[in-house]
Amino acid sequence: MRAIALISGGLDSILAAKLIQQQGIDIIPLNFKIPFGHLDKKDSCAKFEFLKRLVSHLGTQVKVIDISDEFMKVLKDPAYGYGANMNPCIDCKILMLSQTKELMSKLCAAFVVTGEVLGQRPMSQHKQALYSIAKRAGLEGLVLRPLSAKLLLETIPEKEGWISRERLLNFSGRTRKPQIELSRAFGIKEYAQPAGGCLLTDPGFAKRLKDLIGQGELDINNIELLKIGRHFRLAPNVKLVVGRDERENERLVNLAQDDDYLFFPGDELAGPTSLGRGNFNAELIKIASSITCRYCDLNRSMVADISYKRIPEEQLKASQVLPLEEAKLINLRV
Repeated sequence: MRAIALISGGLDSILAAKLIQQQGIDIIPLNFKIPFGHLDKKDSCAKFEFLKRLVSHLGTQVKVIDISDEFMKVLKDPAYGYGANMNPCIDCKILMLSQTKELMSKLCAAFVVTGEVLGQRPMSQHKQALYSIAKRAGLEGLVLRPLSAKLLLETIPEKEGWISRERLLNFSGRTRKPQIELSRAFGIKEYAQPAGGCLLTDPGFAKRLKDLIGQGELDINNIELLKIGRHFRLAPNVKLVVGRDERENERLVNLAQDDDYLFFPGDELAGPTSLGRGNFNAELIKIASSITCRYCDLNRSMVADISYKRIPEEQLKASQVLPLEEAKLINLRV
């Protein structure tokens, strides 16, 4: 018998899959990719390393499916609303389980396994939410949550004898001690640390995302920009992102699209790369240059030469500017 195990990247989902695997069930690990997962806080190497670890833990390849487009529609208008920030947790889980249901017959899977723990997340992991999510996804009775199963109603796999309920667990709440002890019993030494679920739960990120949606600029490239740098709204539909280190500077150059502006300090200065997006005029170019200047090492100078160009043009232009005043800087910060 086969079951699809939803793998988020954290320890809980790996443990849940291992528990069911130990009962003789053939596990199909499935990871859904959205632009806001906690693995996306780092570069793509984190995802690759995570998938390699899963292969060693579960002994099988992980199937990765990108549902970014479907999730973006949910994000704009979630039926069950947002959590404390911009996290539509219930709608997200319904979407993932609905997508899983469509795969079950193709993969010859009889049920679904998740690593959810009762009471771990206030919005989506209380009993009523867990039952409602499975029902709305068309999987009532077919979603098995091994880590908390003894605290929940029996599922079809348990009633039918496919799975022994006695070998399932009764974890609850936000403590990590039971999971850590279980990981030791399984010999799992390396795993992702808890990271707050996803970027949508981060207040700063949520604020920038609200601004993006409010300007009608929600797309994958703009979301990638949200993950890095300092953000400034210079005018409606005009934005500047300032890199905070060498890695972010390089990332901004790679994310630049046609008609974007790139701003750089002069050769004699150390400072950030900034990416400007939108309908820039001469005044806004000067403001963007002054903001870039604000984060340069001016070596006691009062002014700086800031070079800029419009993509895909190669020719650089330059302007000598003062750093933007702190009050104005704060007012423009997103």
